[in-house]
Amino acid sequence: MTSRKSLFRPCIDLHEGRVKQIVGGTLSETDPGSLKTNFIAKETPGDFARLYKLHGLEGGHLIKLGPRNDEAAKDALRAWPGGLQIGGGITDENALSWIGCGASKVIVTSYLFPKQKFSLERLRTISSLVGKDRLVVDISCRRRGHKWMVAMNKWQDITDTEVCQETLDLFSNYCSEFLVHAADVEGLCQGIDEDLVALLGKWATITTTYAGGAKDISDLRTVQRISDGKVDLTYGSALDIFGGTLVKFQDLVDWNKTVLSKS
Repeated sequence: MTSRKSLFRPCIDLHEGRVKQIVGGTLSETDPGSLKTNFIAKETPGDFARLYKLHGLEGGHLIKLGPRNDEAAKDALRAWPGGLQIGGGITDENALSWIGCGASKVIVTSYLFPKQKFSLERLRTISSLVGKDRLVVDISCRRRGHKWMVAMNKWQDITDTEVCQETLDLFSNYCSEFLVHAADVEGLCQGIDEDLVALLGKWATITTTYAGGAKDISDLRTVQRISDGKVDLTYGSALDIFGGTLVKFQDLVDWNKTVLSKS
């Protein structure tokens, strides 16, 4: 019998200080013209944080995609202190300051991979600094053949690290959660990477959130089934609060209420 049920986990993606939904694979520092944006919000980051707070949607991820996002991020954290995790440019030098700004946890990726090579020393350093319970490791990835390789720098650079049982076991000694964007399907609204979700359900021993391609409320049931309830799901461009037409935010709120009332 499944002891855990998959939940909807909200997100706020920041680009140039605005809440946006972006096709993940098009983010590039060397070719800014390649960027494809599905949605730019009129509302502030704080507005979205207050919406999530109103509905008790804890553990959402607030991601700074590139520079000029710090003030926007602080706006969201002020709106719901302790309700959001923050990622994007997190290092040992700024992690504690973001906790001080109200982030419940910090999410780290690129810092762990100097020159695209995994550094266990850096993982240990930042885990000791903020505490395992306040650290989320982002193992967002791109598919290469039959493997998924961790991608960094807005998912443009492939690291030397494979998303696999060995990697998750090692990393879970130093963090309390994983965040996994399937960058190849991020923002496309063409369906989740079911193969990856199933493997995450098999491998993960700590809370894990998957993002990428979700386009229907039924995707939550699919994630629940193929991960045995061990993986949570984020919706982006398909969601009505982000300009989408495929998924209603209220339906996801109701899903969580139902799950949590039974747990």
